[in-house]
Amino acid sequence: MKDLAHLNKYFFKYKYHLILGTVFIIISNLFGVIPAVVVRHSFDLIQGSFQVYRGFEGFDLQSDTYDLFASSILIFGMVILVSAILKGIFMFFMRQTIIVMSRLIEYDLKNEIYEHYQTLSLSFYRKNNTGDLMNRISEDVSRVRMYVGPAIMYGINLFTMFLIVIPFMLSINVELTLYSLLPLPFLSFSIYYVNNIINKRSEEIQESLSGLSTFVQEAFSGIRVIKAFVREQDYNDKFSVASNDYKKKSLRLAFVQALFFPLIM
Repeated sequence: MKDLAHLNKYFFKYKYHLILGTVFIIISNLFGVIPAVVVRHSFDLIQGSFQVYRGFEGFDLQSDTYDLFASSILIFGMVILVSAILKGIFMFFMRQTIIVMSRLIEYDLKNEIYEHYQTLSLSFYRKNNTGDLMNRISEDVSRVRMYVGPAIMYGINLFTMFLIVIPFMLSINVELTLYSLLPLPFLSFSIYYVNNIINKRSEEIQESLSGLSTFVQEAFSGIRVIKAFVREQDYNDKFSVASNDYKKKSLRLAFVQALFFPLIM
């Protein structure tokens, strides 16, 4: 998190995007809770109305009871539908503020890195590969954008949902709420363990990609020499080896992620 503290100045710069996005997340979550409440009351209504309906069996009031019951269910259905539409609208606004903010930060960060590159000495460029430097300004910045965009968005979403849903659950049934929260400590430990594996394998992928970018950059910079000495096939073989290494590491990460998300669900 110390490394990510560098990004705080961008959060301050685009604070209105972040604040608005948080507001839209809260509103979206509120509309997400409403259908659950409506469904709960719908079940109560169905149970109560059915008993009343059977109680008036053989009387004219039975048809009136059915009409009242049907109209109530229709109203509940409309409330659920409208809630879902409004939730979708505010989710759109949420993404249009926070994801747009992440794109703006990505733009600023790339410009900042490029300007910094221009101030560095020639000795720095002799020590570092061009492909590796290119990877920093493209792939690495893209990973940072995933933090300032989706990670921040889903993090705030989870936090606000927790604050909204848990008190509501406690108000309905404390014992059942505690039972439903029992897996959280075990889940937290599992996420921490798996996340360390993901971080380690992600770093390996970044290093492999940097090597791949460097190889391609050097190959095309010296393409005349390669053609002059008829070394195309040798470079093809070397590229295949580097590309396969990147593929294997990516598949290893994909395997862990494939286990990770079902575990959370």
